[in-house]
Amino acid sequence: EEIQRETAYPDGKVEKVLKNGCHLVFFPNGTWKKVGSDGKTVTITFFNGDVKQIMPDQTVIYYYADAKTTHTTYSDGLEVLQFSNGQIEKHYPDGKKEITFPDQTIKNLFTDGQEESIFPDGTIVRVQRDGSKTIEFNNGQRELHTSQFKRREYPDGTVKTVYMNGQQETKYVSGRVRVKDKDGNIIMDTKL
Repeated sequence: EEIQRETAYPDGKVEKVLKNGCHLVFFPNGTWKKVGSDGKTVTITFFNGDVKQIMPDQTVIYYYADAKTTHTTYSDGLEVLQFSNGQIEKHYPDGKKEITFPDQTIKNLFTDGQEESIFPDGTIVRVQRDGSKTIEFNNGQRELHTSQFKRREYPDGTVKTVYMNGQQETKYVSGRVRVKDKDGNIIMDTKL
């Protein structure tokens, strides 16, 4: 671009005004700034390779060169981080976070302490604040993990519970109940 005016300052800073209306400012440490002809688009290229862009809508895009990470902050408060490994994190203004991992697993962290992970195969894991966990498998099975037991519910209505003491209880849809001790010995079976 053709230079309209160039000014050198005592601190070593140099400012160039281009005919198209852009302003370029070069700092002694190697950092330079470009202000677009609209006066609203600003790009700062830092001496370490980082780049900060401010868009007309006040969106700020910051690229961390060493980490190869982009951090975008939108005017509504949404922040999006994109990492070099493909991981993307969204930090919402209300405090919720959504992380998409390179394998496309999505993890949601809610402000009330709950978590939800959605895996590529369709499995969903929800963790409550008290640590209890619900797992919904893509085959229709469901598991509930608490501090007292682990329970698996099958699509046919069968429910198998394993208690912390090792005892197992299986309730079949027919009404049959089978209980085994921690060693697997049947201690009760109501065969109908």
